[in-house]
Amino acid sequence: MKKNRHENRVVNPCPLSPNTIIAQASEVLKIESEGILNLIPHINHQFVEMVNSICQSSGRVIVSGIGKSGIVGRKIVATLNSTGTRSLFLHPVEAMHGDLGMVSQEDIFLALSSSGETDELNLLAPSIRKIGCKTIAFTGNVHSTLAVNSDIVIDVGVSREACPLGLAPTASSTALLAMGDALAVVLINQKKFKLSDFRRFHPGGNLGLRLASRVQDIMLTGDMVPRIALGSTLEQAIREINRLELGATLITGPCDTLAGILTDGDIRRLLARHTDIYAISVDRAMTPSPRSVTLDSQACDALNLMEKHQITILPILNHENRIQGILHLHDILGKGEFKFNGKHEI
Repeated sequence: MKKNRHENRVVNPCPLSPNTIIAQASEVLKIESEGILNLIPHINHQFVEMVNSICQSSGRVIVSGIGKSGIVGRKIVATLNSTGTRSLFLHPVEAMHGDLGMVSQEDIFLALSSSGETDELNLLAPSIRKIGCKTIAFTGNVHSTLAVNSDIVIDVGVSREACPLGLAPTASSTALLAMGDALAVVLINQKKFKLSDFRRFHPGGNLGLRLASRVQDIMLTGDMVPRIALGSTLEQAIREINRLELGATLITGPCDTLAGILTDGDIRRLLARHTDIYAISVDRAMTPSPRSVTLDSQACDALNLMEKHQITILPILNHENRIQGILHLHDILGKGEFKFNGKHEI
């Protein structure tokens, strides 16, 4: 390696071949994925105790770390806050110069350090213990100073770093991040955090707009609603399902009222019982009186209903049970560019 006379930059006289670049990048991903998978045996009673402690606490999760661990800690805080667990990041140096005042006895202190010998964190530990809040360590060394001084120890150790010099935190920081995600997701389920709760914490962005909308703003209407009359054959129904490829068709009664719904799943179950299904009436195959919502329902409520009953299609009705439209899961969560009734998002 040498420096060009005219530029203050390093010139590599031996650039890597494309195949070498691909091979090395692939090896990095392999090492980091192995590091994450090797964490699975470390999900044990200590992890359960951590989850229960956080759920039972009336305080916040105070996350602390320095360097790369500090950057990972900030991401863990962001994930926890957005999914219903109140958290904040505490820089260990700033904590020793006044920021420790934000920590209370009701909080849970989560310290991140791959080595467990980070001086700044270990100097902070006695002050944390004096306050009285429970301490959890994410560390790759369960015999370290940090681990010994913690109430709960979560092993995030990796066998090797992806960095060829073994210096830059790579697999170890990925492991820290993955364990933080595992904690956040378990807490979502433990606290029964719902999509409507998520909407309250995400009022901005595409997802926030979708969840804050009423179903009439994002539903499909007119010819985009698959429908077929009572008494039609299953062959006619399949053609209608194929026309829009939404995986279902509504079955209509008098005055365009909703009589039922026929889904791909209904057809598969019918095929398991009958060899020739095309002449069968949709009346025999449909699900009568399916779940539905009204025009003024909120998208977040429709999404909760879909999630609860594991369905992807919802008929939209007026108060006289007449079909006004249909709502697909993709219309809420987004599939490609998000639009309101065909209009581009502003």
